[in-house]
Amino acid sequence: MAMIRVLTLCALAGLAVDAAAAQTWAVAGVRVFDGEAVVERATVVVRDGRIAAVGPAVQAPVGAEIVDGTGRTLLPGFIDAHAHSWGDALHRAAVFGTTTVLDMFTEVDFAAEQRRGQEAGEATDRADLVSAGSAATAPGGHGTQYGIPVPTLTAPEDAASWVAARVAEGSDFIKIIVEDGTMLGMPIPTLDAPTVQALVEAARDHGKLAVAHATSVGAARVALAAQVHGLVHVFADSAAPPDLVAQAAAQGIFLVPTMTVLESVTGHSPEGDLSNDPDLGPLLGASERSQLGAAFSGGAAGADFDNVMQAVRAFHEAGVPILAGTDAPNPGTAHGATMHRELELLAAAGLSAEAVLAAATSAPAAAFGLADRGRIAPGLRADMMLVEGNPLEDVRATRAIVAVWKEGHAVDRVPPAETEHAPAALGFVDDFDDAETSAAYGLGWQNSIDDLAGGNSTVETAVGAGGAQETPHHLAISGEIGDGFAFPWAGAMFFPGPAPFAPVDLSAASELVFWTRGEPGAYRVVMFCESLGQVPSMVTFEATEQWREVVLPLSSFPGLDASGLTGVLWSGGPDLGAFRFAIDQVEFR
Repeated sequence: MAMIRVLTLCALAGLAVDAAAAQTWAVAGVRVFDGEAVVERATVVVRDGRIAAVGPAVQAPVGAEIVDGTGRTLLPGFIDAHAHSWGDALHRAAVFGTTTVLDMFTEVDFAAEQRRGQEAGEATDRADLVSAGSAATAPGGHGTQYGIPVPTLTAPEDAASWVAARVAEGSDFIKIIVEDGTMLGMPIPTLDAPTVQALVEAARDHGKLAVAHATSVGAARVALAAQVHGLVHVFADSAAPPDLVAQAAAQGIFLVPTMTVLESVTGHSPEGDLSNDPDLGPLLGASERSQLGAAFSGGAAGADFDNVMQAVRAFHEAGVPILAGTDAPNPGTAHGATMHRELELLAAAGLSAEAVLAAATSAPAAAFGLADRGRIAPGLRADMMLVEGNPLEDVRATRAIVAVWKEGHAVDRVPPAETEHAPAALGFVDDFDDAETSAAYGLGWQNSIDDLAGGNSTVETAVGAGGAQETPHHLAISGEIGDGFAFPWAGAMFFPGPAPFAPVDLSAASELVFWTRGEPGAYRVVMFCESLGQVPSMVTFEATEQWREVVLPLSSFPGLDASGLTGVLWSGGPDLGAFRFAIDQVEFR
């Protein structure tokens, strides 16, 4: 029934209007929030993907298609000022009204591909990407844990060449990681103050904004001392010190507090689950609902969401521009949908309705120099969202989306298919009894270590004689977890798909079962799935010198969506040093 309601609203809105079919069309009799102010009962004319006219006295051209705006509000397309994009994230963002994403770290090749499509006019069904590309971080620092190559630096003299390389790759701005692990629950290396300062200066030399990831008061002080243009998180370890707030206001920085992700980090429970929202819920896919229900595991010692609320209020009252950003797709978030929760939290922190809506539209456009968007004004791009009701009275009305247009084109607003990947069979993955690693399906087994991320861990695997329950063979895994990377790993990876990290649907399984023995201690099973992207989900298990069965419910892996399972790793650790264990009779059931 909910899906029928969504489609009916779309039909009533005149979603057949698309710039490809009609170069001139209009929304008539609509309340307009133009990014800064409200215009009642206006007509907005769109011509060739641009806004041609706006105002109460504007008349739609003769013969133009008309969208009825009665009782509705027209908003600029949202700009998510902090997200991480890959896969179909940009289209999914647009489904929920976000037409531009300020990406704070993604794969360089992915960013280049999106820019090419945007420049060619081929991105009318997805949000535009404006990206930092790679983030500046220390070896083993935050951002290096995702298993993709990350160019790091260690000293101020490295900054100029590092920034020049990012500019050559196409980075639109420079992101700097100032993170010692306080919010992650573990110490990690971070850039020192002189290096942060040198990076900011190098960014300015290239005419680029420099923004800082800083989730503690101490890190924020380092970033402000370096004269960054903006902070792309607010801290949760303390209330906002008045002198720091005053310094931020005096320096003219902007703040992207990412309140929704800090809800997850601090363990704060949102009042409403977006998966059950009557407007947003029907458009969510299974992996998005799973991601919204996930939470960070561990970390955040001493972090308090009340500190987040107080800090946002203090910065706003001091005149610091607040930009809405979600940090999707971290646990507790989903591209596009979470922007609506972010606005609700900004309102709860004390921002007026106009300031909340500006935080998602004109404020990020101004902060990042995006002069052609973020407003509904003549000459600008027709990136717009039509909603039922009045979000200036109740910000939650932004969720009742009737239509979204990107450069004048209507965005196809349908949920993703619930099952997108071929199902994998339940039962044995491998019992190794043929004296080989010949898995029952998928690509099979490969050794996996952290060298790609700058680590120095090692691993060896071999099929050995004598398995669990007196079977012929087992898989022996041994090596050493090194200290060259903050999130080290080494072990045996099973790929269930036909290629590395190709997704399969194992949602029919409820648990992973295997037998193990080895040097007594803790070891890890690390699951990868499509919805979590580069961020794995991990559970530890214990081994003894005697064979024992291990049963791990898939529900115990935070954020895991087995409908897009891409890999399973049996690894040494979490402690550094040598390890030795064996597995046998691996199965999903």
